[in-house]
Amino acid sequence: MQPTQKLKLEELGRINVETFKEIKKIPLVVVLDDVRSMHNVGAVFRISDAFIVEKIVLCGITPKPPHREIHKAALGATDSVDWIYEESIETALKNLKQENYQIIGIEQTTCSVSLEKFEIKKDEKYAVVLGNEVDGLSENALPLYDTFLEIPQMGTKHSLNVSVCGGIVIWEFFKNLK
Repeated sequence: MQPTQKLKLEELGRINVETFKEIKKIPLVVVLDDVRSMHNVGAVFRISDAFIVEKIVLCGITPKPPHREIHKAALGATDSVDWIYEESIETALKNLKQENYQIIGIEQTTCSVSLEKFEIKKDEKYAVVLGNEVDGLSENALPLYDTFLEIPQMGTKHSLNVSVCGGIVIWEFFKNLK
């Protein structure tokens, strides 16, 4: 038996940006609602690239590329993943609803469903919304959501970092939609 060796970058068989732009994406849009950290924004771009997300919608105070701090975490994913900026979260969600996306807020609410109990259907289009690091989703937009999901947590903390939360949720949708 040969000893285990790490693969070199050129052995990973990754596609280039042009090919990424042309491949079929999963029917998932990620919306960042007033996410203030450039690191979180960059990390969500990188996660969205990894799991072939359709696009990202940046809203409110969420920083926009190009920016050195976003690029540090994104590692070029701001070039591969389509994105738009919409100042108003309400406008962004209304536009997505008109395009037949199911609007899902990632938030702990009185009616949220645990992520592992939510049925992700291959024939649906989804928009998952991640909120501000301190305040969560914008209160004024709550009536626009179809569903709220939360990630079950068993420890002493009641929340996860936005990009970590995004990674878990995006992975769950990728597994079910690819």
